[in-house]
Amino acid sequence: MRAIAQSGPIDRARFEREILPAARPMVLRGLAADWPAVRAAQEPGGIASYLRRLGDAPCDLIVGPPDIAGRIFYNADMSGLSFRKEPGSLATLIDRIEAAASLEAPPALAVQSLAAQEALPGFAAENAIDLVDPAIGPRLWIGNRIVVATHHDVMENVAIVVAGRRRFTLFPPEQMPNLYVGPFEFTPAGTPVSLVDPESPDLDRFPRFADALPHAEAAELGPGDAIFIPYMWWHHVRSLDPVSMLANYWWSATPPAQPGLAPIDALVHALLAIKDLPASQREAWRAMFQQMVFDADAGHIPEGRRGIRGTVGDAAKANLRRQLGALMGR
Repeated sequence: MRAIAQSGPIDRARFEREILPAARPMVLRGLAADWPAVRAAQEPGGIASYLRRLGDAPCDLIVGPPDIAGRIFYNADMSGLSFRKEPGSLATLIDRIEAAASLEAPPALAVQSLAAQEALPGFAAENAIDLVDPAIGPRLWIGNRIVVATHHDVMENVAIVVAGRRRFTLFPPEQMPNLYVGPFEFTPAGTPVSLVDPESPDLDRFPRFADALPHAEAAELGPGDAIFIPYMWWHHVRSLDPVSMLANYWWSATPPAQPGLAPIDALVHALLAIKDLPASQREAWRAMFQQMVFDADAGHIPEGRRGIRGTVGDAAKANLRRQLGALMGR
């Protein structure tokens, strides 16, 4: 496992010129060191007082028993989850985190992906970065020693540690076959996760994970540090302190190839149409997808005769979407 590349604070022009197109993780030390929230977090109880000043907001609390050691995951036989959700508020969460901070074996406590612009608009106003479009609001992740299983996001991601320390372990997208990803339909937090604990992997049960480890990249971040996690990079996150907070920004750097049609839709369609075919037929379709989708090579066809394999106009795209909709509705 190697260290994630790092830099000091950078401006938006350099980020868009160098970091974003490289599609590689980057730690940006001290990017948000001047945030009022980060400065408040340097004092005991400071981040709790800061958040209370900004107000309260209803939210679903993640609550897990002490024996899960903060790991937001499945239960032992994957018949359920290792935690439950409770209706509550941000103030309630802060009170419970503070009360549990001195316990040797505290319960897991967290709120995840809280939209700051709706829940705590003062936070977004007082704490900002210039790397992304100002219209992209931060999402807040507040808790104690929470462990988030290895997952990916179909977006670009800049995450900033506000309070406490966090350890990030990342894997490139091509390592997905070695990560033993769990179900799509039943997940701990809305996106499929790796079933392997990268901090204590069971290589008898998950032998291919040994091939993923040499490609892993890791870093520990403190308050004010940020990390850029590129599109679809898998990441495991451990909060290391009794009070922790992170703010992240998700966005799409490129417009969708087809409005209203996401790549995940094509994957689901392929699972339904191809997965259960005989092996010889699946291999034939593998070759077809490789040539037509991933290599996208149609240079041997005159440009005006390439059809869907060439440049397709908006009217033709709309017609194809209608045809797909009719087919899927049968």
